[in-house]
Parts: sequence; C-alpha cells; structure tokens
Amino acid sequence: MVFGSLNGRSRNSNGQAALSQRQNASVLSYEQLLAKLGDDNLTGYKLSTQVAPILQQVFLLDNQTVNGRVGYLAYQAFEVSPDKPWLLVELGFEAGSVDRSILPNVAALTSPLQLSGRVYQKQMNPMSSELMAETGSPIRIQNLNIEQLAQLIKKPLAPVVLQPNNIPDDSRVHPWQPIPLSSQKHQGYAVQWFSMAGVFGVIMLFLFFRKLKQQHNQ
Repeated sequence: MVFGSLNGRSRNSNGQAALSQRQNASVLSYEQLLAKLGDDNLTGYKLSTQVAPILQQVFLLDNQTVNGRVGYLAYQAFEVSPDKPWLLVELGFEAGSVDRSILPNVAALTSPLQLSGRVYQKQMNPMSSELMAETGSPIRIQNLNIEQLAQLIKKPLAPVVLQPNNIPDDSRVHPWQPIPLSSQKHQGYAVQWFSMAGVFGVIMLFLFFRKLKQQHNQ
C-alpha cells in the first residue's frame, strides 16, 4: 500500500512537471499542435488560431460544478481550415436552473475570430463515456466524447479542446483542472461512500429491531 502510494505520488509529480513544461512552451499554431497529436498528452499547450463559426450550434456538458454552483460547460465546434479537423472550443461555464427542462441560453459565436488560449484533453470515464446527446438547441450532452460528437456534427474533430482567453465580451468562468483525480483519490471517495452506506444500513437495522421490540412489548 505504501509503495502504491509513493508510486502514485511519483506519477503525479512527473505529470505536474510535464504540464509545467507544456504551459511554458511557446505558443503553437494549429498545424504545430496537430503535429503533436502522437504525444501522450497535449494539455497545457498554448494555441493561437483563426476559427470560423460554420456551425453555430452550442453543446452543453451536463453536471459541472464551479465555485459551488451546478451547471454546464458550453462548447462550440469551429472550422480552422477546410483540409484540417475542426476544433472544439470551450465557451465557459453557465449555471443551470433548478428545473432541468430549462437550459441556459448560451449564444453561439457568429463571427470569425483569432482565438488564443490553452488546450486540454479530458480523460474518458470508463464507467460512462457515451455522448448521450439530446435534441434541441442548445444540445445537452452527458460526456465530452469528441469522437461521437464528430459523428453527430458530421465533421472531423481534433481530440483536444481550446480554452480561449480572448472571446469578446466574455464574462463566463473557464475552470482549469489539467490534472485529473488520481486513482487513489477515486478509491478514497469510493471507500468513503461505502462507509457512509454501511453506517446508514446499521442505523436502519437498529431502528427496525427497536420497532419490532416495541411491538413485541405491546
């Protein structure tokens, strides 16, 4: 267990160092970024590129929490060049309504832009990775499955997301979580939930037998 913990810390430290190197690297063009697709991870690289809003459709990634508020991360896909994969751009966080049938009104960008920012790649959740796109506009999705999103829009998509820092009149929060939860933390959360469930079960059994005893005494 100690060895596993130390090994996990070592991997996390190496990941942080690699992330720092990418974040301190020079700004990449889209062509340079695409040339790095064979690398293990592109999260943290800075990108500057011209984009065109051919498809003015907003996608809302469900069940996102920022600063204690629950809502959505909004995305829009852009053409960069006719002969290159399209680029998915994060438009930022939008709080949700108590009524889940009411989606926030997030306007799509409608003019060509020179966007700059940093890119990230989300790790797929092996327990739930399906896009699960709903109908309507905007389109609510449950997971950021870029491969399935590309099939939905019928356009190739690069396997990265640009988090821009220069969208005109942008007031939305853009959360940055480049290092995902470690396996140890996931296991810790699982143990915590199972422990809570066990305590709840013991309490319910105690109340059940106490009620039986009271009925028997009556």
